[in-house]
Order: sequence, then C-alpha cells, then structure tokens
Amino acid sequence: MTVRIVVLAKQVPDPETPPSQFKIDEVTNTVVPSNGVPPVVNGFDLNAVEAALQLRDAGADVEITVLSVGSNFVMDAMKKPLAMGADRLVLVDDEGLDQLDSAATVKVLAAAIAKDGPFDLVLGGRQASDWDQAHVTLGLAEVLGLPLVSLVQKLELNGDLIALQRVIPDGYQIVAAPVPAVLTITNELGEPRYPNLRGIMQASRKRPEIFSLDDLGLSSGSIAPKLRLKRLFVPESNQQVELIEGEDEADSGKKLALRLREEKLI
Repeated sequence: MTVRIVVLAKQVPDPETPPSQFKIDEVTNTVVPSNGVPPVVNGFDLNAVEAALQLRDAGADVEITVLSVGSNFVMDAMKKPLAMGADRLVLVDDEGLDQLDSAATVKVLAAAIAKDGPFDLVLGGRQASDWDQAHVTLGLAEVLGLPLVSLVQKLELNGDLIALQRVIPDGYQIVAAPVPAVLTITNELGEPRYPNLRGIMQASRKRPEIFSLDDLGLSSGSIAPKLRLKRLFVPESNQQVELIEGEDEADSGKKLALRLREEKLI
C-alpha cells in the first residue's frame, strides 16, 4: 500500500542575506525583497522533505507531496524539493497569502489537505526561519484532529504505527504514534540531500498544481488575521564598551569586580 505523505514548505527570505541588504518597510511592516537575493524554501522544511525521502530509501512505498501557501512564488526555489525527489508540488497561490498569520495559514492548509488528501503523514519543519514561531504545524494537528509528535530526528514506518525518536534537552525519547499523524522534523535529522542533475532535470519538467482560495471554498474574509502587527523594525544597537585594564589578569579581574559593584550589577 502506498503511504501518502504531505510535507509543508514555506517560501522565506534567504537567511544568508547580508545584513547590509536586509531592509524593512516600516510603513507597510514588510521585509523589502533584496535585489539579487532570491527567496528559498525554509531550511527546516527541507529537513522534513529529507525525512520523507529517508522513509522511501528504507523501502517504504511512499508518495511525497509538497504543499505551500503564499503568493509570488519563485519556481526555481519551490522546485528544490522536487529536485530532491518529491513527487508532487501543490501551491495555494492567491493575492495576500504571503501575509497570513499563523491561524489563517492553518485554515488554508487544512482546506488544501482536505481537498487533495487523504494523507497518512503530515510533515513540517520545526519552525520557519523568517518568524521562528513554530505555530503552524502544531495548530494544523489540532484542526485536523490528528496526533502530533514534535522535534522528530528519526522515523521508521511499521505497519499502522510510526516509530520515532524525539529530541529532548538531554537526549531523545523513543515514542510511537498511530498513522495518520502530524510530525515536526528537527534539523538533528541531518542535512537535506543535494539534488543531483537527474533530479533537477526531472523537476524542471514537472508543473505545480495550483489552488486558489475559491478552489478551497475560502474567501479573503474567512482568513482575516487574528493578530495585528503594529511595528516591524530593525533594532538599533547603541551599546557602549568600557575596557577594564590592569597590570595583570588578577588586577584586571579585581578592577572589573569593583566596576560592576559601582553599577550595582553584583
């Protein structure tokens, strides 16, 4: 039996963008796209793609669908999971979908999964590199009514169960979950594989399947944000440095302690 896996993927600004090119439009509270620095697929989501591919490598018969919600998609970026080995790319593409809050994103994803599913596993990265909130996959599990295991670093299909290693601060837990389930994949799984030439060529010939809000039975009013972003800005650093010097390390340490006491920091 084919196991259907959907991997959630988000288009984000390249986190390697030089600070000198990172700009904020404080009028619209948006990040200004950097000239010459195209967006990328969120790196943690590529970990989730890699997890699905590892299940295939282990002998499971899997179909891997990559699902993304947004607008102004850059195909060279969004086709990377296809070049890695995913089978399908499904985009929910409509005006304003790149500005959704987490609750609205969950609503759109749930509608897309209901239309394109059913799926046996829903995989997402541990968080997105733009906002680092880690809300969407957890909220999606609640809306879908499915069990959730977060921060998975290893997984193995075993019939109607999936065996997992879940990262915790001092090691990992070994847990099992019934299928279907929702998993968030952590970067401890390992680096995503590099697409080879054959994969890149195959991906170039594949067309994404595109849904609009109308296709999902949604309207812009039904996904109105529940959170309001009041201000987005780059903080200014006004820190001042005072060097404490002495005749030797012991004298420097003594003078530092006295200075900290003067500032009532110790």
